Amino acid sequence: MSGVLCRQRVNNGADLSDFEVSDRYNVDNTGLVCQWPSEDVLAYFCLSHADMFRSKRVIELGSGYGLAGLVIAATTEASEVVISDGNPVVVDYIQHSIEDNSKAFGNTKVKALTLHWDEEVTYNISNTFDVIVASDCTFFKEFHNALACTVKLLLKNDGRSEAIFFCPKRGDSLDKFLEKIEENGLDFSITENYDSEVWKRHQGFMAGDDTCPSYDKHHCYPLMVRITL
Repeated sequence: MSGVLCRQRVNNGADLSDFEVSDRYNVDNTGLVCQWPSEDVLAYFCLSHADMFRSKRVIELGSGYGLAGLVIAATTEASEVVISDGNPVVVDYIQHSIEDNSKAFGNTKVKALTLHWDEEVTYNISNTFDVIVASDCTFFKEFHNALACTVKLLLKNDGRSEAIFFCPKRGDSLDKFLEKIEENGLDFSITENYDSEVWKRHQGFMAGDDTCPSYDKHHCYPLMVRITL
């Protein structure tokens, strides 16, 4: 793999129009601000575990600029990859990235989708995905139940499908989300040490690596959560 192109803003920040879109669609604008570390870890994990996506239908939720979805599409021979976010401005960036990388996708179908977790899914995609991936999507507690319901709605009910989330604890936000997962009849498991290289970097930051002086385990290190029906 020579690399994928991921369209992003040059400036890592927000402007007034972002807040107008956020109010209009009841979504946050964090996906526009920057590429978040948990998305980088998710993309690395997907690249390192390509076999689990081969010939599968995959959707990334709350993707921001969609790096992980693009990596899956370009490297794993998935049958279809949908890269989704609730913010239509972000989805426009994703669409441009898909067009920029189209030659790298081979036979994999790839599309961008504006998907609001708190709305009834009307895109004929219910119960159709083998794998759901997401990163750092559990910070806002007001979206927890809608996100849990969306996961349950989108996963195939075949006993083999799963959602893979990479999320820091961020206070009690991850714990509260997992309560909603259980309330919706879903099962989950949590893994702290899921990759030797990621764990090595984490241990270095915890030991005081000068490259990340403000590193805090509970706000920075993404745990791997696997969710099944």
